[in-house]
Amino acid sequence: MNIQDYFARISYNESHKDADLQTLTAIFQHHIRAIPFENLSMHCGETIELDLQDTYNKIVRKKRGGWCLETNHLLFWALKELGFDVCILGGNSYEPAERAYVAEMNHILLKVAIKRNSYIVDAGFGGAYQSWQPLMLISGKDQPQTPGIFRFMEDNGMWYFEKVKRKHYIPEQSEPATSAPETGNIRKIYTFTLEPRHINDFQELNTNLQVSPDNIFQKKSICSLQTPEGIYALVGWTFTEVKYNYMEDMDLMQITTLTDEELEKTLKDKFGIVLENKLAPVNVRGLPPNLVDTI
Repeated sequence: MNIQDYFARISYNESHKDADLQTLTAIFQHHIRAIPFENLSMHCGETIELDLQDTYNKIVRKKRGGWCLETNHLLFWALKELGFDVCILGGNSYEPAERAYVAEMNHILLKVAIKRNSYIVDAGFGGAYQSWQPLMLISGKDQPQTPGIFRFMEDNGMWYFEKVKRKHYIPEQSEPATSAPETGNIRKIYTFTLEPRHINDFQELNTNLQVSPDNIFQKKSICSLQTPEGIYALVGWTFTEVKYNYMEDMDLMQITTLTDEELEKTLKDKFGIVLENKLAPVNVRGLPPNLVDTI
C-alpha cells in the first residue's frame, strides 16, 4: 500500500508535512469528494472483505467506493501514515422509523486528537448527513457547515450526534418538503462512546450486513458522493442531485428515474465507478425513495 497512490486517488497534491487541522480538513474533503459511499458490491454478487489490503485494492486501485467500514478504515490507515493521533470508535445509528437508536454497534467513525482538542472525522455516513469538515468533540456547540448545522450532545459518557435539517425544494412539487417524520427540525444521526475500537470488532457486523435480509443495505443498492455544491445519490434506479443552500434554509433536490442503460452511464459519469460485474439494482418499496431520506 502506498500513500502517494492514495493521494492520487483522492486528487490531493497539497502539503502534508504537518499533522495539523488544516491538513486533516483538506485530506478529509478530498476523500469524501472522490470516494463514493456505496454498497454496490453486494448487489453485484461480490463479497466485501473487512481487510485493509482488500479495501485499499478496491478503493484505490479499482477506483471504487465503499460503506463506512471500508472508507473510514482506509482513511484511518492514511491518517496513521501521516502521523495523526487517530483511533477508531463505534457508533449506533438512529432509525427514524423506529424513533430509536439500534441496539447493536453498526457504524465506524474516527477520533483525531490535535494538540488539546479532539475531532470526530467520519467519511462514511453518506447522503445529507455527511459532514464536510472535522467536527470538534464538544457538547452542546452548534457547528455550522455547508451541509447544515451539526452538534454533539454528551450525557454521562454517551455522545449523541445530530444535525439541524433544512427544507427540500423539489421543482415538481408546489410546496417545499422536509423528509423525516420527526417532530421539530433536528435529525438524530448516531450515538457513540469514546471507547477505542479495533477493526476486528466490526467483522461480525460486516458479515451480517451482507446476509441479513432485514437491513437497508440488502433492500437498497446505494451510491452517493459529496460534490462541491451538494450530493449525488443513486438508490436503485433513482438518481438524486442535491444543491445546498439553493434558497435560504432550503436545498434544491432534483430526482430522476433512470433506465438500466442510463444507470451504468451515470455510475461512470457522476461517481467515477465502472463495475466489474453486473449490478442488480434494488430499491424496496415502502422505504424512503432516495438516499437523502434513507440515511
